Amino acid sequence: MITATAVQPHPLSTLLSRHGLTAAAYLKRVADRHLALGFGAMAHRKEKVTRWTREGVTPEKSALLAIASLHGIDFADVDRYGWPGFLLLALDDDRTVLESPWTAAGTVTALTEVGGPVKDRRGFLIASTATLASALAQWLTAEPALAIGDRGRRVGAEAAALFDVRLDALRHLDDTVGAGQVYDAAVLELRLVADLLKNASYSEATGRRLFASAAEASRLAGWCAYDEGRHAAAERHFVASLRASGSAQDPTLGAVTLAFWANLRYNADDSHGALHLLDGALADRRKISSPRVKAMLHARAARAHSKAGEPLSAWRQVDAAFDAYAKADAPDADLASMYWINHGELHQVAASSALSLGEPRRALENFHAALTHADPYDTDREARGAVIYQVREAEAHLALGDVDAALDLGHQVIHTMGGIDSARTTSTLDELRGQLTGHRHVPAVADFLDYAA
Repeated sequence: MITATAVQPHPLSTLLSRHGLTAAAYLKRVADRHLALGFGAMAHRKEKVTRWTREGVTPEKSALLAIASLHGIDFADVDRYGWPGFLLLALDDDRTVLESPWTAAGTVTALTEVGGPVKDRRGFLIASTATLASALAQWLTAEPALAIGDRGRRVGAEAAALFDVRLDALRHLDDTVGAGQVYDAAVLELRLVADLLKNASYSEATGRRLFASAAEASRLAGWCAYDEGRHAAAERHFVASLRASGSAQDPTLGAVTLAFWANLRYNADDSHGALHLLDGALADRRKISSPRVKAMLHARAARAHSKAGEPLSAWRQVDAAFDAYAKADAPDADLASMYWINHGELHQVAASSALSLGEPRRALENFHAALTHADPYDTDREARGAVIYQVREAEAHLALGDVDAALDLGHQVIHTMGGIDSARTTSTLDELRGQLTGHRHVPAVADFLDYAA
């Protein structure tokens, strides 16, 4: 049974308590910042702070900006989250997500936490090796969702079905336009599901479907945060997603989350942490219902081994990925989120692994196979991924001394990037520009570097 959530203190009251400040001392700091920002003098009466903590009372705009400045909060977030929502950014910590019990109630708490404002900590990871191990162990024993029949409106399977439709649309939008516009939409879906889980009544079966929807919404939000370079936010979402998959009693869904989390870890120079997550997902692979999910897990393991400089293990995992995919049925018969896993994608992974292992010719063979196979990589549908793979193919040509071929691909990248909002594609292009810098004496290279600046 999920108990009612306790009333939370006002964020401003929590801030005062956390920093040991009296209302008068805090107001003095706000007034000083108000003056420094050029807004003029502000009254110091401590009753002002008391009024601010009352429901429905909002400080004037200049005071809001002074408060945001005091806590290092972007001014844009003042309007984005409103009062007192933006103050939650100053309270952002990871304990709720990492330390809440792995029960249905604890999962709802974690989902609510990651559905709120998240402070931008680019490139920062929240999970230690011990945290990864703990998450895996608790995922396997997470408490399932229970029937809830004594609160709020009653919802049925149709609600979860609607979330499935909306999340599927967001996945395809992410492919097309990148993460920038999709993250907020995914978080909104997460808030809607979390609200139903917390306040509605439902059967055990519906509860599990709602937790599954929450898992996918948080997984998608995590992927978008990662694509924007916000690793801490991404990991918070991945932990919450893994919790929700446990409450849904859906090991396949949990394995998907672990695969995306592993992608973040090996690209953040933690190949062994990534392999720990993937080993956990594959520990009882018989429970994974989707051959495409199994193929994805092996493909991610290949990338982790390649980045760790372990060729034998990497190529074994590439073979395992193709073997798993050989057992896949038509995409419509598989997990909806796995529509993008095909022969072309697996060849792209093999090519990227070969490049990381210093085998540029083998990489080019697989890049070519990815686009010419009867089941090819879809560059039109996955424009962002196409950019990343085109850059890697260009790097393989550079490694073999073919500057002209690398430049041709560089121009394709510039064309393909139009309209894509993705920090990963931008950083990938920067890597290519860095490798081409050594060839600036070639006029065509100099022109490209100036054009791509």
